[in-house]
Amino acid sequence: MELKEIGRIYSPYKTVKEAPRQGKISDKFCEIEIFPAYETALLHADEGRYYVVLYFAHEADRTALQTVPPWAKEPYGVFASRSPHRPNPINLCVVKLVRREKNRLFVIGLDAIDGSGLIDIKPYVRELDEAEA
Repeated sequence: MELKEIGRIYSPYKTVKEAPRQGKISDKFCEIEIFPAYETALLHADEGRYYVVLYFAHEADRTALQTVPPWAKEPYGVFASRSPHRPNPINLCVVKLVRREKNRLFVIGLDAIDGSGLIDIKPYVRELDEAEA
């Protein structure tokens, strides 16, 4: 398996403790830089739309197999939690694209730590991505 880092995330969160538990509760602006080799992949990336951002949580504990979620009193396996600490710390956030300047995306709703590597970005499509209630 080979993943390519397609960009870098710049955020106000410098440590895991500073970052919100979930991006959805964040109202801070983050900047996503798409590396120049991938800039043409942003064709039709529109402001005001929502996007799924996949990034590598480079400061996560990759040895963690269990965690106690904030709402629980007992441990859960990391595959049954949203913890960033896991063997392959690939994290996901749904963000709102507020502004785009060429290969730079300014978003809200991201919980990434400053310097996180961007793995992928794709549009959030409610009809496809929302689970049935």
